[in-house]
Amino acid sequence: MRIGIPKEIYEGERRVAATPDTVRRMIKKQGFMVVVESGAGVLASYPDSAYEEAGATIVDMPSEVWNCDIVAKVRPPQYHEGTGQEEAEMLAEGSTLISFLWPAEAEATIKMLEGRKVNAIAMDQVPRITRAQKLDALSSMGNIAGYRAVVEAAQQFGRFFTGQITAAGKVPPAKVLVIGAGVAGLAAIGAARGLGAIVRAFDTRPVVKEQVESMGAEFLEVEFEEDGTGVGGYAKVMSPEFIAAEMALFLEQAKEVDIIITTALIPGRPAPLLVKKEAVEAMRPGSVIVDLAAERGGNCEVTKPGEVIDHGGVKIIGYTDLPSRLPATSSQLYGTNICHLLDDLGKAEGFKFDLEDEVVRGCLVVHEGEMIWPPPKKDPPPQKSGEAAKPAPKPEPKPEPEVEESTQEAANEPPAQIPWALIGTGVALLGIGLGAPESFLSHFTVFVLAIFVGWQLIWNVSPALHTPLMSVTNAVSGIIIIGGMLQVSGSPSSATVILGALAILVATINIAGGFLVTQRMLQMFRK
Repeated sequence: MRIGIPKEIYEGERRVAATPDTVRRMIKKQGFMVVVESGAGVLASYPDSAYEEAGATIVDMPSEVWNCDIVAKVRPPQYHEGTGQEEAEMLAEGSTLISFLWPAEAEATIKMLEGRKVNAIAMDQVPRITRAQKLDALSSMGNIAGYRAVVEAAQQFGRFFTGQITAAGKVPPAKVLVIGAGVAGLAAIGAARGLGAIVRAFDTRPVVKEQVESMGAEFLEVEFEEDGTGVGGYAKVMSPEFIAAEMALFLEQAKEVDIIITTALIPGRPAPLLVKKEAVEAMRPGSVIVDLAAERGGNCEVTKPGEVIDHGGVKIIGYTDLPSRLPATSSQLYGTNICHLLDDLGKAEGFKFDLEDEVVRGCLVVHEGEMIWPPPKKDPPPQKSGEAAKPAPKPEPKPEPEVEESTQEAANEPPAQIPWALIGTGVALLGIGLGAPESFLSHFTVFVLAIFVGWQLIWNVSPALHTPLMSVTNAVSGIIIIGGMLQVSGSPSSATVILGALAILVATINIAGGFLVTQRMLQMFRK
């Protein structure tokens, strides 16, 4: 089977659907032949020679690429001025298209694909489940967009992100508000924190609070009881009361922060309006807003898609091509997503569409010329005819067995057991004491007290402090060795000499082990 990689013709698009690394994987590990249109990867810093070294065939005519069994690209098919045809109409009958499609908004494109009797996979429709994370292209692009948003904000901000104290004075750190803590939002938080900014984040889904705080940002909440968790990990539309509380929070934050990055999107709907004109005008001159939802209408009321505007001294960035501004990285990640998809489809040898596979069925939009999107929802477990759904019965508490009063009283009393171990230990200590000199009893008393004190000391210290505590225990063990050496000068068969020798042995093992663990811990901090 042949895979075709065409050159993207969308204005400003610098990504490519396959890099030399992913082409090499398609050929060597998956068994495909790869055909790349000349110049397809130039804007992403991948020359034709790199594809040839990876084993691909370079062609000049777009029709040679679109005639392959599988065509992988980034943007949805559109009109190709060079050939005078729609890209979708250049597909060979029975072939497969893999790209971003946005089927809910591409009715005309879907009809053309149906007319060509092809298969079409939408990378934007990959189910957001754990098993499909490796081919989730939306997350890959969202990660890049969040990072790039901070880079664009830093360029327009004109001041430090991190706080500094210099001979010329003190520079306060920038304050960044990230609205939406999805993949893009978390990437923006990480990038802003890496530059030293003070970061705050807001999301309607309480479940992301821990993720935000784990990255060093403050999670903002409104005093309103409502959960915004939607289907597939996305947010849902909130109530008017909650939205009003949101607007009040954002207006208050706009007066304090220097940079606002918005990432909020709801599948199948225009981007929600979060930063109103009033909030923009409340920001200080020199502040920046980066609207990652600009392509879907924007989260900011004054955003102009594809442009950077100045509204009262506040810069609003409405770029719609943030992943394309890091073309080498985004192409590599997107190409890897496609490789994982091809693995799930059976590679070249066993390529097929398993409609029982939740991942394949979820992103397959057109199958053999027939529109099959959206996938059917899972039905609840079948019930017997004529039987209404019933809630699961609560388990009844087990009745306590009836016990005779005398037996119950006996059960409440502890069993009478003879403490043979304690008696044996006492007899042994008594025998040692009777046969030992008077000095032994004083030393033995100190020994017993040391055991209890040491036990309490170790068990009442937090485990996190056990490693630093080793330096103290090594010093104590050194004192034990000195004390033991003073006791081994008598008769070798005496109890004092034997216990002294044992003390020296144990303390020596303790010191050696302590130094070994400390050395391994220090090695962890060396490059």
